[in-house]
Amino acid sequence: MRLQNKVSIVTGGASGMGAAESALFASEGSNVVVADMKIEDGMEVVDEIKSTGGNAIFMELDVTDEERWEVVVADVLKQFGTIDILVNNAGISGSYQPDIMSLEAYDRLMNVNSRGVFLGMRSVLPTMCESGSGSIVNISSISGIVGQSYVHMGYNASKGAVRIMTKSAAVQYAEKGIRVNSVHPGIMPPMVSSVGTADPETRKIMLEDVPMNRVGLVGEVANAVLFLASDEASYITGAELPVDGGLTAR
Repeated sequence: MRLQNKVSIVTGGASGMGAAESALFASEGSNVVVADMKIEDGMEVVDEIKSTGGNAIFMELDVTDEERWEVVVADVLKQFGTIDILVNNAGISGSYQPDIMSLEAYDRLMNVNSRGVFLGMRSVLPTMCESGSGSIVNISSISGIVGQSYVHMGYNASKGAVRIMTKSAAVQYAEKGIRVNSVHPGIMPPMVSSVGTADPETRKIMLEDVPMNRVGLVGEVANAVLFLASDEASYITGAELPVDGGLTAR
């Protein structure tokens, strides 16, 4: 198994890509900490993982809460003794905000999508440095690479921050044996029906920019995250991996 006996924290693990990543990691032998604000959904993910023979626990986490990060990391270390992998997956969308100049929306997007990732890395890096190894995978977006007309610019800014923050951390911690990479999903199945970019006509226009002419699947993102998290990517750090059907290749 590719993650045998490794301990992984997956933020936003209660749904979508995070749930897919959690399940895949567990199937590859990892002890998975599903971290999310959605308690019931998170417990369902844990129960599903256990039902298939995997090992997972749920921990409540608001990624913008510095003190809660400290509690979660301390609890993980108490139960498992180490943290090998962090997947900073939690985030909020910028496509359902009708006021594209909303300062409130900008602040919220930056707080969750950018500051949350920084706090995650800041919280686990000390123990990874102590052990001399670790892998961090930050979930950015194609929105962190290209500008878009259909999302709040704060979303592009937050995901762009994740992209360059990843490279900075990769350079600063490479000598400590820690790898830091980012994954950039493209157009994925909508989380909200018929609103914003979930509108069928809007999505039809969006797909015109995708050479593969289809949306991505959460499992396809999870596979990319698994590769970067695993020892198979032992000489890869500071990389950005698009999972976008070729959209950013145009």
